[in-house]
Amino acid sequence: MTPLLQVRNISKHYGARMGCTDVGFDLYPGEVMGIVGESGSGKSTLLNCLAGHLPPDKGEVIFDTRADGPVDTVTMSEPARRMLSRTDWAFVHQHARDGLRMTVSAGGNIGERLMAVGTRHYGDIRSRATDWLERVEIDENRIDDRPSAFSGGMQQRLQIARNLVTGPRLVFMDEPTGGLDVSVQARLLDLVRGLVREMGLSALIVTHDLAVVRLLADRLMVMKDGHLVEAGLTDQVLDDPQHGYTQLLVSSVLQV
Repeated sequence: MTPLLQVRNISKHYGARMGCTDVGFDLYPGEVMGIVGESGSGKSTLLNCLAGHLPPDKGEVIFDTRADGPVDTVTMSEPARRMLSRTDWAFVHQHARDGLRMTVSAGGNIGERLMAVGTRHYGDIRSRATDWLERVEIDENRIDDRPSAFSGGMQQRLQIARNLVTGPRLVFMDEPTGGLDVSVQARLLDLVRGLVREMGLSALIVTHDLAVVRLLADRLMVMKDGHLVEAGLTDQVLDDPQHGYTQLLVSSVLQV
């Protein structure tokens, strides 16, 4: 099977400070990869390099496009990368406000992504927006409400609907449950897990919460000081960590 994403030697530095160094891995269709590590470990830097939000200093991010097969998105033209981010890629921010237009209605937020890929019929756009509100457990009667009237959990679910409405194949998630109450986190994680399975999505999920990756991720990468220090099947890494840093991460959770 051809990997959906091939990451080779991605490095990013901020002057003398290291973001990430020589990170590489393959991600296969329908696979969920978790990336964990403490603050400053480089996990968000890596995610932003992969998603095209930050230019890496070196390395390749090869995505298996529908039309042209494997293409290095680092050297891809900016218009082509923008189109990729509207169609086959999606990015779910930790803070939903960063991924939503707060002055546009809930239905308009979902509709904007559809219009960005060429959908023009108002009835079709509203119908699909209504369908997606239902899929993320938001009452369709809220379709004309602005996100600012929603709770934090509802805003995050709306951001997910906005991202998934165009049927992407790869979703980048940066601390998707960060800042939410525990009960809201559980509901959101159940929703994400169901959508990932239903749509056959591949996903890269950055989090500091090992319970999140235990629930969602097939495989797990552990980062420390910009380096990838351990990788493997999620249960295997968490139940039998080999690297000293991973052992500390796991034991710190067990002691809570």
